Amino acid sequence: MFDDTIAAIATFPGNAGINIIRISGKDALKIAKNIFVDRNKQKKDSFKQRYLHYGYIVDEDNNIIDEVLISYMKAPNTYTKEDIVEINCHGGIISSKKILDRVLNHGCRAAERGEFTKRAFLNGRIDLTQAEAVLDIINSKTDYSHEISVNHLEGRLSKEINSVIDEIMNLLANIQVNIDFPEYDEDEVTIEKVKNLCNKLIPKLDKLIKTADTGKIIKEGIKTVILGKPNVGKSSLMNFLLNENRAIVTEIPGTTRDTIEEYVNIKGVPLRIIDTAGIRETQDEVEKIGVEKALEKVKEADLVIMVFDSSRELEEEDERILDYINNKKVIYVRNKTDLENKLDLSSYEKIQNEIINISVLQNKGLDEIIDKIYQLFFEGHLNVRDELIINNARHKNLLIKAKNSMEEVLKSIDYNMSIDFLEIDLRDAMENLGLIVGKSVSDDLVDKIFEEFCIGK
Repeated sequence: MFDDTIAAIATFPGNAGINIIRISGKDALKIAKNIFVDRNKQKKDSFKQRYLHYGYIVDEDNNIIDEVLISYMKAPNTYTKEDIVEINCHGGIISSKKILDRVLNHGCRAAERGEFTKRAFLNGRIDLTQAEAVLDIINSKTDYSHEISVNHLEGRLSKEINSVIDEIMNLLANIQVNIDFPEYDEDEVTIEKVKNLCNKLIPKLDKLIKTADTGKIIKEGIKTVILGKPNVGKSSLMNFLLNENRAIVTEIPGTTRDTIEEYVNIKGVPLRIIDTAGIRETQDEVEKIGVEKALEKVKEADLVIMVFDSSRELEEEDERILDYINNKKVIYVRNKTDLENKLDLSSYEKIQNEIINISVLQNKGLDEIIDKIYQLFFEGHLNVRDELIINNARHKNLLIKAKNSMEEVLKSIDYNMSIDFLEIDLRDAMENLGLIVGKSVSDDLVDKIFEEFCIGK
């Protein structure tokens, strides 16, 4: 438990129906008694737990600051496992700020970013994966990313990781007995147990690791660059996908000179769509910068949507772009299919077989593009409800380290190395898994994780 008490505005401090000021710590109730009066403007000596109490927050001269509802929750059955008071006041900046200032003047300090959740972790209410899931829920852009984060908050990932840690720990205890009391165990028997466990756990860790790319896409979005020569309909396609006129569209080549980025949620998958300048040789300095930026975006992209103009012949500019995106995941799109077809792709058999025909003007072809994205990134299906999916790069890296350590154990067995060497790698695996759930974690890492939170959470 912490010795100090913290407070912050837990809601968005703008114009709204209500704002909530949250207080957590040993002096939370004492502070509430000092600043709150009931409907008769009398101080309260006690607060019934988990009830809303109607009254007013008053200043040092007993003048009313705001009409409020206040609740008290007693430790340890609270979010932080500390005493918590929450003050519900009218929305708006002035009222909530005045109440927070009043709270802070009574021996309380302003909470740091994520400090309420940090206290929940350090006080043992949640582990580190659950704390990180709180932030992921707040930042969720789609139903899928929200559902994955809720699964983590409920402890599904923690349960899986802890079960692996327990199995390794039990085996390490067996190995320690073998080292300390060799007369009570046979080396061969223990080594066989180690081998069997590694062969059992490595596929389990590998299965989790393989979900990380899907998890990253669902969490951060598929970075999608729309590419093509000028005036093939890139901006029209972006507006089509966004269902709004975000990009300026004209018949003049080179209208788009800078990159335009937007998020769109399509069937639960977030696409970070980037419309780019048309790729061509140009003497216009501004347009030239736009072309360079477009090519830079391609390097960072998860997906390129290459747009051809059905009404124009294949040109050198098209071929130059195809060479540039040779090693990327690409969806090929033939736009303006409502016009006479002049595009001959017979020299590109693969593209000709894969190309999706669309007409932005006639609002045709979007479903095929989305189906293709599912096929490329999710093997045609996505099931976040039944599958445990990793969506955190820190977790993925630690899982890879744990898996590598267990593979080293198997190598050591093949080289007939002593059981002491096996113990070292097994402990490395267990410690890396422990870092995921926060069993052994540095103060610097904890601070770094919670700095990403907002104040008040």
